[in-house]
Amino acid sequence: MCNNLRKQKTIIRTTIRQYRRKLTCAQQKSAADKITQRVLVHKLIQSAFHIGCFFSFDGEISTDLLIQNLLYQKKKIYLPTLDPLHHSQLLFTNYCHDTFLIRNRFNIFEPMLSDNNISSKNIITISQLDVLFVPLVAFDKHGQRLGMGGGFYDRLLLNWRKKNFFPIGLAHDCQLVDKIPSEKWDMPLPEIITPSKRWRNNLTAINTILLLLNNMVFN
Repeated sequence: MCNNLRKQKTIIRTTIRQYRRKLTCAQQKSAADKITQRVLVHKLIQSAFHIGCFFSFDGEISTDLLIQNLLYQKKKIYLPTLDPLHHSQLLFTNYCHDTFLIRNRFNIFEPMLSDNNISSKNIITISQLDVLFVPLVAFDKHGQRLGMGGGFYDRLLLNWRKKNFFPIGLAHDCQLVDKIPSEKWDMPLPEIITPSKRWRNNLTAINTILLLLNNMVFN
């Protein structure tokens, strides 16, 4: 990555993270309420069963209410967990109300891995997810996403269409920027949901949603 591109991304990250941190508790709660309502009426979410989500961090839009509602609807929720064997990869571990959580090396809550929950019924592969909610620092109207810089989700999103899951970014409205500096290997998200709008990447999202909905009906 050239120094100029890296510098642009650093400026955007710093600016948008400051915007998020300045949101009041009331603004955060209002945003969480609105985005939860938008997600719950999404036809793909209504049909999905295995859903990957995340616990909010550093001013990200709160997913607590969303997770509570999805669990109430008997959805299976999976949270990202740092892979203890492959440090650049994530595992997706089943989460329920009594799951014991710890803070990882990034100070983000994740399910604690133990001999009891490292099993095929508690850990799911990315291809087994129906939907993956993706955190982000900033995005543009074309679906380009800027993350924290660790590359964890970039690796997950690579060739996502072939992995049979649908990624949806969740963000505050203030995280929208004019343009995210991107390179040829960067994968735009097909859909991003904010409290005020659903941003869809032209026909890509619509066609993929229709295909996934069809697969869910017959599987």
